[in-house]
Order: sequence, then structure tokens, then C-alpha cells
Amino acid sequence: MTDGGNEGPDGRSHESRRDKKRALANEHRLIALGDVVDSKSGVTRSRRSKRPHRTRRRVVITFVVLVCLLVGLIGGGYLYAQWRFDQIPKIKVSSELPQLTGKPFNILEIGSDSRAGLTGAVAAQTGASTGSVAGQRSDVVKIMHVDPAAGTITILSIPRDTMTTLLANQALYGKFNRINVNFGDGPSLLAQTITANFGIPINHTIVVSFGGLINAADAIGGVYLDFPYPSHDPYSGLSIKHAGCQLVTGFQALAVARSRHFYYNVNHDSLWPGNNTSSSELYNLGWMYDGTSDFGRIDRQNAFLRAMISRAKGLYNPLTINTFLSKIPQGISLDSNFTLTELIELAVKFHGLNPANMLTYTLPVTDGQVSGLGDVLFAEQPEAQQLLVNIFGNQLLTPTDPPPNSALQTPLPPAVTTTTSTTTTTLAKTKTTTKHKHDTTSPTTTTTINASQVVPNFDPVPCTP
Repeated sequence: MTDGGNEGPDGRSHESRRDKKRALANEHRLIALGDVVDSKSGVTRSRRSKRPHRTRRRVVITFVVLVCLLVGLIGGGYLYAQWRFDQIPKIKVSSELPQLTGKPFNILEIGSDSRAGLTGAVAAQTGASTGSVAGQRSDVVKIMHVDPAAGTITILSIPRDTMTTLLANQALYGKFNRINVNFGDGPSLLAQTITANFGIPINHTIVVSFGGLINAADAIGGVYLDFPYPSHDPYSGLSIKHAGCQLVTGFQALAVARSRHFYYNVNHDSLWPGNNTSSSELYNLGWMYDGTSDFGRIDRQNAFLRAMISRAKGLYNPLTINTFLSKIPQGISLDSNFTLTELIELAVKFHGLNPANMLTYTLPVTDGQVSGLGDVLFAEQPEAQQLLVNIFGNQLLTPTDPPPNSALQTPLPPAVTTTTSTTTTTLAKTKTTTKHKHDTTSPTTTTTINASQVVPNFDPVPCTP
């Protein structure tokens, strides 16, 4: 073992380093001399390749930089999405139950008839400029049952004229009234009423106004619907002058979702009615009428929802996504318990869902009349309870305030067991009453136990251009 007297800090002798320096110096002179000779003789030689360890170091540095950029982009994208999410108005729904990780949950979807924010021609066409539409009502009440484990989404629609037992405002509306009056004070009372009457627990809530639906449809570039016939609704403003698959945007998107005075022209002719054309005149012009009212509207809303999901699934353009995110806050509200992470997980989980396979049902009801209210609907038992059990299973709670029957009594729902029937067993038939002279050709409304509901041949369906 040496004493290190002739060694430098790196353990090599000073002599060896001097030899190396001389060798390198001589090598430099030889290379320089060779370059001179080559330049005079016209020969071009390539330089030695870079040292391997330098190349590896640069590759590692490049990789680290790319990783840092990727992390920055992901982090920045999430922060941007969070910023957009924070812009969406939040509402507090006091009766919501906490969502359990991995378990099925229910989203209350409320279509509000609020005209807030509408201006110009759209405001005039929807009646926003008149005093007859003050306040808000829930023209659309849907409960979306999401089962993450099964990867399924089931939607239950409750017709707006369905009678419920009121939990509040009885001095104003009586003990029993239509379900849509419960939204006048906001979504909390409506959610509470649904749980108290039908035992359906609500975990999240979404409220969409007229303007919100228009903005959402426009943000994704409209939806594609196939109209078998030219279609018209003088009340909602629907004006589809040609049959076939076509892009529906703006006000017409809202008009489709609102339409419950739906006319269709079986002759496919070009005669177009005016807003003041009577039903008899429309019939003479070849127009037929869908007398199912709110039930027909529910079918068209479901078709519109499927078309919107199908369209939104194809959004990959960052500019389109940004436009969509920027317009969502305008007319759409979420409950304060919703988080961005939950929405992202929901979108990722169900990105591959085929909208055509999304199950849709309407609560079985029967028609009736109540003094002071006129024509109303009553939950049809035991069919209604059977459907609720099939959809929500053991999630269902025992109603604390059951809805009234046609005798205005409030018995608890009957005991039923889950059935897996896939037949088209008829659960209820709702008689259609109408004031139109030529409406005898309109079909009666039928609700079935499965999702194989037959869409009327005159209603639009999602399509691909």
C-alpha cells in the first residue's frame, strides 16, 4: 500500500497525468496536421463521434424535461378544468344522502322552465318577455340511476302532473298537488318530496334552464336527430321542415325538448302552417297530432339526451372542449356536493357507454281529476312500485309521505319482489284526453316493465349523418 505521496486527489500519480496530457497534446497536433493535409488534397474526414456517456446524459436530460412538461400540462389541464368547474353555479340541496364509493347512486335531473338570461328572439319565442312565466317550475323530473360496478345508467322520468303529498306550502297548494309545484322554492324541497313520496334516495342534483339547454347543445355543435316526417309545434316553436337525419342547434334544440303539442306531416308536402293555424286546418293540410302531451315530450327528451351523449362522446378537439366547458356555467347548476373528481371518474367510467343501450322508463300512472286542479296523474300501483324496485333495488327507502291515489288516500306502496322480466308486459295505459278534433289517431301512452319501449314512428331518433 502506497503512502500517496505521489498521487493526486483522484488517486492517480502526477506522472501519469503528465503523460496523458502530452499524449493528448501530441494527438491534437497530429489531428491538426492531418486536417491541413486533407484540406490541400481535397479529402474530407468525419470527426469522431461524441462520447457515449455524453449522449446518454443528453437523452436522460431530454427525458426528464419531457416528463416535467407532461406533468406540467396534466397539472395545468386539471387546474384549468377545476377553474372551469368552479365557475358552474352551485346549489345546496339539504336532503341529499352521501354517495358511497363504488355503490350505485342517483342524480336528480331537473329541467327548469326558467327563462332567466334569455334575450332577443329566443326570449320572445319562449314567453320570457311576458309576465306569465314568473318564477320557475320543474317541467322535467328525471332520476338517473348510475351503477358503476355494472356499468349501467337507468333513467326514470316522473311526469310533471303526477300527484304527490306536499311537505310544505300546503296553505298555498293544498295537501296534494302536482310534483312540479315543489320546485318553486328550489331543488331541496323537490328532492325531499321525491324521497318522502317514492322512497328514492337522491345523492346529487343537476338543474338545467332553457338557456342552459341551448348553450349545452350549441357548445357541442348541435345534435343529430332523424325526423321521419316534417314536424311542428306552434307552442314550443319547433319547426322541422324536412324529414331525415339533420343537425339540430340553438333554439330548435330547446323546441324539441319542450315539445308536447307535436304535429307531424305524413304527406311530406311543403305546406307549412302559421302559428295561428287551427287544428282542423292543420289536419286538412296533412298534419297529424300526437295527443300524448307530456308522455310524448318525455320520449323526445330521451331521444334528445341520447343524441347529446353520442355527440359529446366524440369531442376530442381541445377548442371544442374548451367552448363546451365555457358555456356549461350558463344556465346549468350542480349541487354543492358534486366534485370535479367525481365528474371526471363518471366520464371516464361511462365513456364507452352506447347511448342506445341506456335504459329509460316512465313512472306508471293513471289519469284522473281533482277539484281545483283539473286533469292530473296518479301513480299506478302495484306497477309503479314494481318498476321502482326493479330500478333501485334495496336502495329504496320506506316512503314517509306516500303519494295519493285517485281517492286521495295515501296507503304505503305494496310489497313486491325484484323481477328480471324482459317482456313488454304492459304496466299502465294512460287515457289521452284532448281538445283537438282530429286526434283520434293518436296512440295511447303505454309504459312497459323493460326498456324496450316502442318509439312512435313519428318521433325523432338519434342518427349519424
